[in-house]
Amino acid sequence: MLRLAYQLARLYGAQTVYYDVFRRRCQASAEAVLGVLRSLGAPVTTLEDVPSAWRQAQLERWIRPLEPVTVAWEGRPAPIRLRLPAAIAESKLVINLGLEDGGSERWEQRVGELPTLESARVEGTDYVVKGFRLPRRLPWGYHRLAVELAGRQGEALIVAAPLKSYAPPRNRRWGAFIPLYALYSERSLGSGDFSDLGQFMSWVARLGGGVVATLPLLPVSVDKTAEASPYLPISRLMWNEAYLDISRVPELQGCPSAQATLASPAFSEEIDRLRRLSLVDYRRLMTLRRQVIKELCRCLFSEASARLDALHRFVSDHPQTEEYARFRATGEKRGLPWRSWPQRPRDGFLSEGDYDEEVRRYYLYGQWLAHEQFEELMKETNQKGLQLYLDLPLGVHADGYDVWREQKIFALDASTGAPPDAVFTRGQDWHFPPPHPERVREQGYRYVIAYLRHHLRPGGWLRIDHIMGLHRLFWIPRGLDSGQGVYVRYHADELYAILALESHRRQAVLVGEDLGTVPPEVRPAMRRHGLQRMYVAQYEVVTNPQRALRPVPANAVASLNTHDMPPFASFWAGRDITERAQMGLLDSDGASKMRGERQAIRQALVTFLRAHGWINQPDPDASAVLKALLSSLAAGRAGLLLVNLEDLWLEARPQNIPSTLREYPNWRRKARYSLEAFCQMPGVTGTLHLIDRLRRGIKQ
Repeated sequence: MLRLAYQLARLYGAQTVYYDVFRRRCQASAEAVLGVLRSLGAPVTTLEDVPSAWRQAQLERWIRPLEPVTVAWEGRPAPIRLRLPAAIAESKLVINLGLEDGGSERWEQRVGELPTLESARVEGTDYVVKGFRLPRRLPWGYHRLAVELAGRQGEALIVAAPLKSYAPPRNRRWGAFIPLYALYSERSLGSGDFSDLGQFMSWVARLGGGVVATLPLLPVSVDKTAEASPYLPISRLMWNEAYLDISRVPELQGCPSAQATLASPAFSEEIDRLRRLSLVDYRRLMTLRRQVIKELCRCLFSEASARLDALHRFVSDHPQTEEYARFRATGEKRGLPWRSWPQRPRDGFLSEGDYDEEVRRYYLYGQWLAHEQFEELMKETNQKGLQLYLDLPLGVHADGYDVWREQKIFALDASTGAPPDAVFTRGQDWHFPPPHPERVREQGYRYVIAYLRHHLRPGGWLRIDHIMGLHRLFWIPRGLDSGQGVYVRYHADELYAILALESHRRQAVLVGEDLGTVPPEVRPAMRRHGLQRMYVAQYEVVTNPQRALRPVPANAVASLNTHDMPPFASFWAGRDITERAQMGLLDSDGASKMRGERQAIRQALVTFLRAHGWINQPDPDASAVLKALLSSLAAGRAGLLLVNLEDLWLEARPQNIPSTLREYPNWRRKARYSLEAFCQMPGVTGTLHLIDRLRRGIKQ
């Protein structure tokens, strides 16, 4: 019975065996397999239910005439596979093709004239698979194919896409990275905002940079129980109103109540306290911001105006914003996650009595303002020849808007994570529900296309978190620990096709985060479809002095580290090892082994950099090694070099330590220096000037 359960799991796309980071064969337990099968929709409670579930799955597969999605690379679809009972195999097939541009085509075909690709007998009925081709090459886009045969109907989405995603111009750019919450100026209210980001981008442009990277700019929960992680957003379809620059809101000039709030002693004193904090206090900060935004919102809605008309036009063009505002307002009124709401609102049907109208207007207004300021920022930076490097999170908060709105495509009884490895010996649970691989296809990837367009609208660059998720995700059934998950496979070719098509439409470069344990098929697929890789020096350094730094691929974004890794100064001093040991993430033996490896890496890297002429000092300090390592990368082949700005003043504290919650203030630490301060620091500007010259091919 267990063997049949594994076969059933594979039929559902679950991978019951995988090899871990140590190349050990790991077999999923019966409990984990049954849990994942239930999450995928299989009618199984115990192993005794497996035979009937197997028969049902086989039947459902054969009675579906068409797969819900077909890819037409370069507009040339592979043969369409049509499943049908053998008894009607001589009937007339009617085919309708609806093109994205509104055009349509219709033709008929005798099924008996089509080649038979496969046959099977299921539950006493003989079935065949017939193959047919579309008569011509399709334009890029999303097209609908409908077939009718002897009263049976089927429909499929055809994604006609270029084989490769949009390619960046062939020049060697550099950019700077800093989280927006950590970036602040003397005028901002205790944390960074869109205006700070604009000033930062202008400064980078004056130094010769072409790209500015930051963490996701999506709304997050800031209640008492939630970690304000940018990688656990409420929605991937909205912008975070916490990044609004209130001083630039047009309503402020004509709203005395908002002006009075800003000028009040209590408001000023609280802002001063928040500015002095080394950590962002999201709840206190949003409480203050909301006081002003609510007054601005009241002023706007108090009378008819051109601005109010503009808001209504925005809502008409972005109807999901209205639904988002109602969802947020309903959550505030009930004070409970949506899965604890009564049946009607829980199922997605909200009415006026479910929320407070003023709160609904607040969220609607906030999204409009965020959209306005973000669009204005993009317009200004594009005029300077700059591009924004955005970050697309892998998942969304289970209690957030997207999961409520699209709950049918999420597996709500499972969580996404990663199996145990050398760093996270107990595995990882990322605490968000995985998308169902078949249900997301059945809706024509509507949600996927929507959140991609939201991020690709400004063009530029988009980093796709955990690119391996296009191929498979590690599902952890509810009630099991993070080491007992099962990999579930997705239709990677369909997802790559959507990525390629959308990237060309916005002329945006796609970067896949391919760090950690990467299945062997991922990087060849990235190359085949033109996605940029990530090259992170801390992962690429080895103990061989002759080859201490692995070569940088040309189709890569190079950096020293990422937001999930220790800054260079911490890495160089081994401080990250001590921190992890103190937090219980490393045992004493593991910490001792890592210290020995780190010492060997330091020696090898200095020898390597000296041999290539980047270091001249006999005993270089961390600053000299940092400058030499950045110079080596800047002179290399990478299409884009991203510099973590905090490395330039040897910041030792990370922004995030994975697998920690209360042990470390993740996603809250402000930069040590303000925007005005670091822009004047010779060590910062001097290093960036050097990088700019090397990127342009100018020798020192």
